[in-house]
Amino acid sequence: MFIFKNQRSPFYKLAYQLNGKRRIISTKTSDYKEAQKFMTKFKVPVELPLEKTKLYTISTFKDEYISYVSGIKSRSYIRSIKLSFRQLIAFTGNMNLSFLDTRTLDKFINSTYSHAPKAAALYYRTLKAAFSKAVVWNYLPENPFKKIKAPRTLSTIPLFISPEEFQNIIAHTPHQYLKDLFTTAFYTGMREGEIANLKWSWIDFDQNIIKIRCSEEFSTKGKKERIIPICKILRSVLLNQFPHVIVLNKNNPAPPTDQFVFTRQNGIKLTEDFISKQFKKSVRKSGLHDKIHFHTLRHSFASMLVQRGVSLYVVKELLGHEDLSTTQIYSHLQKQNLMDAVNLL
Repeated sequence: MFIFKNQRSPFYKLAYQLNGKRRIISTKTSDYKEAQKFMTKFKVPVELPLEKTKLYTISTFKDEYISYVSGIKSRSYIRSIKLSFRQLIAFTGNMNLSFLDTRTLDKFINSTYSHAPKAAALYYRTLKAAFSKAVVWNYLPENPFKKIKAPRTLSTIPLFISPEEFQNIIAHTPHQYLKDLFTTAFYTGMREGEIANLKWSWIDFDQNIIKIRCSEEFSTKGKKERIIPICKILRSVLLNQFPHVIVLNKNNPAPPTDQFVFTRQNGIKLTEDFISKQFKKSVRKSGLHDKIHFHTLRHSFASMLVQRGVSLYVVKELLGHEDLSTTQIYSHLQKQNLMDAVNLL
């Protein structure tokens, strides 16, 4: 084990042996004494038996990785992982994990990009995260995706609808519980899964807020709880829905039972797929653009706020985004407001 430095990085590197191979990691310091301290404290990972390393295929790793993340990632993300690995195996074959190299993976991403740029970007992000865990688990000396440039995709402006267009959709929605559900999504920006799992215990009529909660049964996309204020229109909708669950004084309702807010008429919990399909039916009946889908309601909520001068930082918190860069897809609406203001001069 020793430390060294080269021209490619200002930081000292630590070299050590694992499974008969030389491994290198960064000490993340350019100070020699600090690098020596890093080496002193560094513990060489436990070696894997050679037999296990030889038998560890892409498919074997995929199964272990999915088992690991299933409790901390959303179902949609799990689907992305399964799809990404399925496409990778179709391209490379179910080879030994250690045989994968940057050249092969670069070909896989470029081949996908030539006919499906967005899919290439998805596979890149998902697999890069997975192989980072393979490094942590000592199945790979380094992440081969780190040397591959992320594929670029076109940045499109999110589709959103106006309150008038939304009312057109509501007019073509057959059931009241679906109208109330769509209205809740339009005036809160809640995700499909959050709407499906919304419980009366999340709603505080006294403080006029909805608390998006995480539990063993459900977790938000970023595993982050948040608070969304209830506007006047939504308060009226929820209070009208409330007596169907528990009959109380409308002016001062007591905490409700831990039941789902939106269920079918027979009390069965709604699935995300059911919600999405019902909304699409209403959109098509209304004669609006077929590209409008349930997630458009979330975009519309954010767009209405930004157009009314609400800060992107506030919108970020209301939507539950982890990074402001995600919220900045609505910044073009701010620019229009600024131009309108300057044109008044």
